Amino acid sequence: MKRLLSLFVALAPLAVSAQPDSGGYNRALAAFNAGDMDTAAPLFFELAESASDAEVKGKAEYFLGQSLAQKGLPVAAFITYAAIVNAGPSHPSYLKAVEGLVDMQQQLDEHNLIPSILNQAYTDEVRDRWVTLPKEVLARINYLVGTVSQRKSRFEEARSLLEAVPQDSRVYAKSRYLLGVVLADPRFPGRPSEASVLDKDALAAFNAVLAAKEGQLDLRATQHLALIALGRLHYRRGEYTDASAAYERVPRYSRYWDQALFENGFARFQNEDFGGALGSLQALHAPQFAGAFQPESWILKATVYYYSCLYDEVKTTLAAFDEIYAPMERQLEPFTGEDVPLVQSFNLVAAENRRLPRPVYLWLRNNERIREVMRMLERVDDEKRALTNGRWRGTPLAAQSTASLEEVRGTLLQVGGTLAQSRIREAADNLRTFSDQAEIIRVQTALDEKDLLQAGVDQKALLTRQSLYRPKMPSAAWNYWKFQGEFWIDEIGYYQYTLKRGCPAKTAEQQP
Repeated sequence: MKRLLSLFVALAPLAVSAQPDSGGYNRALAAFNAGDMDTAAPLFFELAESASDAEVKGKAEYFLGQSLAQKGLPVAAFITYAAIVNAGPSHPSYLKAVEGLVDMQQQLDEHNLIPSILNQAYTDEVRDRWVTLPKEVLARINYLVGTVSQRKSRFEEARSLLEAVPQDSRVYAKSRYLLGVVLADPRFPGRPSEASVLDKDALAAFNAVLAAKEGQLDLRATQHLALIALGRLHYRRGEYTDASAAYERVPRYSRYWDQALFENGFARFQNEDFGGALGSLQALHAPQFAGAFQPESWILKATVYYYSCLYDEVKTTLAAFDEIYAPMERQLEPFTGEDVPLVQSFNLVAAENRRLPRPVYLWLRNNERIREVMRMLERVDDEKRALTNGRWRGTPLAAQSTASLEEVRGTLLQVGGTLAQSRIREAADNLRTFSDQAEIIRVQTALDEKDLLQAGVDQKALLTRQSLYRPKMPSAAWNYWKFQGEFWIDEIGYYQYTLKRGCPAKTAEQQP
């Protein structure tokens, strides 16, 4: 990432004829204070390029960033602030530039480049100086640098940073959620000996998110993620009833609802609620989720039927899996090689195309970091157009800023390509893994059918003797409607199967 961010180290110098002096700085500052950014920004740019006085030059660089931000060019502003931050704490506007960089991160909602710049700058040398920043700015820095530490698996460092975010910060809920994820990670140092303590702290972190009050950034989405994380933690601990309860609290039609349905299917299966597991999958396989990339859901469905000895249903489910996903595996092959350029990988996702299977394409597009890269690229292009067609057209400021924006664009394409390439390979790996699992289930089903036949078990007669009953109703306020092949929008998510069991009763010798 240091190589990708090298473009922020310094702005390339441009030749200017005017000699800066205090009078020029005062004229620029007067225009800035009057709200005339069209005049102020070029004057500050000229001073930043040619001032011989380091103090004047440093202040001009900072106010150039301020002018660009006021002009509605936050990407150009963050490039200017980043150059100051990368220059180091000796720069006269260093701390103000750090604050400006954090402000632009909030305005742009950018989580790839700016957190990496802050992480690179947040060294022991500056740590004591950064604590003098405004409280909310420091809280955001701790959260943003904590996200980088978590991605790099520096878990102790991430924990320290995230725990430092105070409760009255607007990023408190997001920090608590990420803290819970860090503490629950199986790779966290100290596991398994400290597992119970770490799990307790992770549960407390997730519950703090759920208890957070309005005023937090992205609170609803963060709470939905915390519920899924809570379900995963309970599931890993074997607390399947608690896991289901957490998954079921994710609101219907939340952005993460399909993931909650899928994972709840696993929790219900492990809790031996086979009908509930199939009910979750029935919702997930409704037409409303036709574009979802969920190959493992069909493997889970086949597994539920297998454990119920319903072998015809196993075969039907695996045939549906093959029909949907086998072609996708072949379609992805050309895009998973080491020689595929990063920009090509990103372009597969950035625009509508038919070269990727549509469920995989939608799965890639739904990745938050890829969506963010796409949004930032649009922002960069908007700013380039504004500079090319605006009041500064043809000026050194416009030329320099446009060139810097183009470099950022190239960096974003590399970042987006790396993310897209990783996700495409993950999709291909998943398809191979679940195809192998499907084959294992298929072979084991054939062996078990053979065993029943050799044992003289008449499975059809066994199933015929059984009756199917309505599922248990949660309360008197609920109504029962038999599913007849139609998916009504108000019923999706409330399905419950009742199953017969094709397994013969165990003899006394077979009982545990």
